[in-house]
Amino acid sequence: MVKEISSMNFNTEVMEENVPVVVDFWATWCGPCRMLGPVIEDVSNELSGKAKFVKVNVDENPDIAQKYGIASIPTVMVFKGGSVVGNMVGFRPKNEIMKVLESHI
Repeated sequence: MVKEISSMNFNTEVMEENVPVVVDFWATWCGPCRMLGPVIEDVSNELSGKAKFVKVNVDENPDIAQKYGIASIPTVMVFKGGSVVGNMVGFRPKNEIMKVLESHI
């Protein structure tokens, strides 16, 4: 399951985790973001227990988007030990997402 997080709990939910965290940066008006949502949900179900999946609405949390240089959405970042270890911009098919994630899990 993909959990919606905000600036208030980003550090707790992402930076302080012991497992890899996949962060989907998105917005409600973004068509490719809406297409990617179910793909991320599917990947999260398949990798349940191996990684944590969260999403951040860039319109509601511009500070986080700015901090991580989000210029285009959707952007999916993989955090491990509080650092960004993977980054995908734009819609990606499930097999491509899985390939990136498997190298960090």
